[in-house]
Amino acid sequence: MIEIERKFLVLNLDFKNEASNHKRIVQGYLNSHPERTVRVRIKGDCGYLTVKGKGNELGTTRMEWEKEIPLHDAEQLLQLCELGSIDKIRYEIPYGDHVFEVDEFFGDNNGLIIAEVELNDENETFLKPAWLGEEVTGDNRYYNSYLSQNPYTSWQK
Repeated sequence: MIEIERKFLVLNLDFKNEASNHKRIVQGYLNSHPERTVRVRIKGDCGYLTVKGKGNELGTTRMEWEKEIPLHDAEQLLQLCELGSIDKIRYEIPYGDHVFEVDEFFGDNNGLIIAEVELNDENETFLKPAWLGEEVTGDNRYYNSYLSQNPYTSWQK
């Protein structure tokens, strides 16, 4: 139930040529408190309920619990979520010994593209693709729960 990941901005769209698959994701938050979030997600034609704890000091590690739920249940729960939602396409890109998940955001977060890589250890090394940009691990502005309430288009540089 521990998630270890690092997040990066993406420099260009070259990752799309390397993607092994992609799916649309729509998600909302039943609770977006920084100490704990409760997320409802529809990924493709599957529903998920996820609880995440507060990240460690570096923002790389936190508790995560996720269960697949019936699509109909996820659709109903999305109606109960806080205002603000996330709409994105997630691309999976195998690279070296890891798989990068690249999220291309739409709606109020249009223009934002973030890559994440899950690790087995905080100090694990990994190959970085040429399209990987600035690391934003631990920057709360790039958490989906924050973006649902404070869209990228309202604060981008």
